[in-house]
Amino acid sequence: MIDMFTEEDLKELMGASSGISVSIYMPTARMGRETEEGPLRLKNLLKMAEEELMEKGVRAVEAKTLLDPVRPLMSDGLFWQHQGEGLAIFLSREKAFRYRLPLEFEELATVGERFHVKPLLSLFYNDGRFFILALSKNEIRLIQCSRFSADEVDLKAAPSSLAEALRFDEEPESQLQFHIAATAPGAGGRGQAMFHGHGGVGADDAKKNLLRYFQEVDKGLKERLKRERAPLILAGVGYLLSIYREASGYPLILDETIEGSPDRLSTESLHKQAVDIVGPLFEKEQSEAIAKYEELIGSKSREATSDMKEIVIAAHEGRIDTLLVATDFQEWGLFEPDLRKVELHKQAKAESQDLLDLAAVHTLLSGGVVYAKKKEELPKGILAGAWLRY
Repeated sequence: MIDMFTEEDLKELMGASSGISVSIYMPTARMGRETEEGPLRLKNLLKMAEEELMEKGVRAVEAKTLLDPVRPLMSDGLFWQHQGEGLAIFLSREKAFRYRLPLEFEELATVGERFHVKPLLSLFYNDGRFFILALSKNEIRLIQCSRFSADEVDLKAAPSSLAEALRFDEEPESQLQFHIAATAPGAGGRGQAMFHGHGGVGADDAKKNLLRYFQEVDKGLKERLKRERAPLILAGVGYLLSIYREASGYPLILDETIEGSPDRLSTESLHKQAVDIVGPLFEKEQSEAIAKYEELIGSKSREATSDMKEIVIAAHEGRIDTLLVATDFQEWGLFEPDLRKVELHKQAKAESQDLLDLAAVHTLLSGGVVYAKKKEELPKGILAGAWLRY
């Protein structure tokens, strides 16, 4: 089981931080004996966070109080039986958040003046975040995916079936039939959906009813995904997918689809077919981003930089178009935005921030693109590289 995490959630995390903020990341298991390791991992990470809080001058009683909201999870066996690949927890004096996510995190407990969110950024770009919408008259399924996982998401406001959406009389609906008319020889494209039936429901009415159904589904999808920028792959019978495209306003529906009735396919089967569709797209985007950065740096263009101080300032001012950033390293320092001053620290101090995290978040929130990669996957010798809008 996983939780939805959108850019709106990211913005909320950014706005929720005030003063001391604790961020905890850990890998989790979906099933088997490995689920028993979760409580112990969390206990150890809470101990690390408590020690760091006290090192930063927080009194022991306040440190304990800050971490208390999450302690009951250690004895909640049911919670550990319903996990994704990773668990992210955020605690401040005012609020507490937790997310079960389709990312396998490295263990981390960190304390700062704002939440540490860099490990979450691959949810938005380079690790292949995408959605599958499986459509049929009987069932609607939204599946949130990464390259390595897939979990169904509750659409809540959307109707679960055609009958629920239109409250059809069962008999006329059962008499409605559909088929695909073949295109004329030599004509390009797919055949058109044809509708025929009896009992008072004609072809035009049938299509209108399906259109209304999918418009209601699309409303539920928009409510759930809001400002998502992840690709959406449709799964279903051809004529239904054609009508859904007509009804939908989601901007990133891919042309390629998973054809056939999805009612007969498991989540795992749909995910496997979807990865074959979307995988090359993500790989191409990443390769092109790295190639463009290397080309600009190689030509000594002022559009590109790997200078940490310049990157932090440009990110804060919304000038970064695309940022490459290491997820498995921290660049400690301090940024004073009013003075446009960046100070680098060889070791973390009480007031230190991870400047890589800071730059990545500001880039994302100003509409830029972030490719969060392990250092070994980035161009040689950099922890961050960017090209600028201006």
